[in-house]
Amino acid sequence: MNTAMTPLQLTALLPLILATLTSVVVMLTIAFKRHHRLVAGITVAGLNLALLSLIPVIVAANGQAIELTPLLIVDGYAIFYMGLVLITALGVLTLCHAYFEGYSGNREELYLLLSMATLGALVMVCSRHFAGFFIGLELLSVPLYAMVAYPVRDSRALEGGVKYLVLSGAASAFMLFGIALIYAETGALGFAEIAGKLAMGRQGILLAGAAMILVGIGFKLSAVPFHLWTSDVYEAAPAPVAAFLATVSKAAMFVVVYRLFVNVGLFRQPATVEALTWLAVASMLVGNLLALRQDNVKRILAYSSIAQFGYLLVALILAGGRATEAAGIFLLSYLVTALGVFGVMTLVSSPMKDRDVEHIEQFRGLFWKRPYLASIMTTLLLSLAGIPLTAGFIGKFYVIAIGVDARQWLLMGAVIVGSAIGLYYYLRVMIMMFQPIPVRERVSEPLNWVQNAGGAMLMLAMALMLVIGVYPEPFLDLIRASVLVVR
Repeated sequence: MNTAMTPLQLTALLPLILATLTSVVVMLTIAFKRHHRLVAGITVAGLNLALLSLIPVIVAANGQAIELTPLLIVDGYAIFYMGLVLITALGVLTLCHAYFEGYSGNREELYLLLSMATLGALVMVCSRHFAGFFIGLELLSVPLYAMVAYPVRDSRALEGGVKYLVLSGAASAFMLFGIALIYAETGALGFAEIAGKLAMGRQGILLAGAAMILVGIGFKLSAVPFHLWTSDVYEAAPAPVAAFLATVSKAAMFVVVYRLFVNVGLFRQPATVEALTWLAVASMLVGNLLALRQDNVKRILAYSSIAQFGYLLVALILAGGRATEAAGIFLLSYLVTALGVFGVMTLVSSPMKDRDVEHIEQFRGLFWKRPYLASIMTTLLLSLAGIPLTAGFIGKFYVIAIGVDARQWLLMGAVIVGSAIGLYYYLRVMIMMFQPIPVRERVSEPLNWVQNAGGAMLMLAMALMLVIGVYPEPFLDLIRASVLVVR
């Protein structure tokens, strides 16, 4: 068997190679010289090179899929989501630099962990085989355990890291056992190969395997009833790490699961569709209802993310055709908006304090202290609520459109009711930011804040969110061109 790679395959591998080299160079730099800005700069440069390398990949692919190995494939779908993952990871990096600038402990290892987790997300996006899927998942998950517990002197962060480690390990065990059952019945681990052999296996064992895999997927996407870890871990994690959990980690999981569903044809299996329907409905309703009772903004955003991915599960249930487009625009809208919201929390917080600025009372009068940040936060929360002229509205509109076309009235009812409930707790935070405070406490925000990397990233996120909301057509064209290859 010839294992030599062609120049075309090596070109397609460039983003993964550069992301790997970034992790290695960051590790060696830390070993020789500890310097926060130097290590952060190397990480940013490496991930930017990985992002730019997508240009020669697009040219080389020329609209065709490139099979790298039996485990990985680079098609239009993978290229689009690799770009989305890298851009989001770079946004989180700018937040990490701003947040940990004043941290008294070792800061450099955080960038090594983040670059490795990003590499895991890239592997997942390109996976077409359960082995590649699981390798990418663990490469993404293991650094996250340490990132959540990174402020080692904070007992709450350590507790959150241990919770995530134990529960994530249990979910991975379920998923592995489910994969083993599927392999035992089909003799295959490739998504497309499994599709051709499903009819040959015993249906009871195949259903048991699919159910166990669904448990692992439900945990990673925080779908109800596998959501119990989410609020505690988000609350315990530093604000930029919570941003990574809410964006890159969940997006990579959804992207590979969507490929799995389309390739294997699970959206045609009544048992799978019914199970996912109830998971989606429960996630939309329970996520929003639990958020109503929270006074901690991190926990509100955690439950909000559960509901948001409940909406996104509608596209998974109706996988294929226009659902791919709906999933792409919803995921793009959510990533931009969530990154911005967590970015505001990051810039008003500091690891030198006992806790992040996260209690809803701590946002009282933020408009009179930090008017630019409060205005950005308000706009982004309106997007999460799905108000027209924002990206969030466009994402929900497409999800509702495919649901109505498919006559999924139960799902559509849950989307509408969940959105109505969600509007209440988003308004709570917005109203709190505009509450009056004594004149002596009002502080004029310096105009040069936007020149900092974190402030510039927030402005870009808000601008992109508004552009998607007002004129989404260029982004929709890009998503339509990102063809998902079924093989």
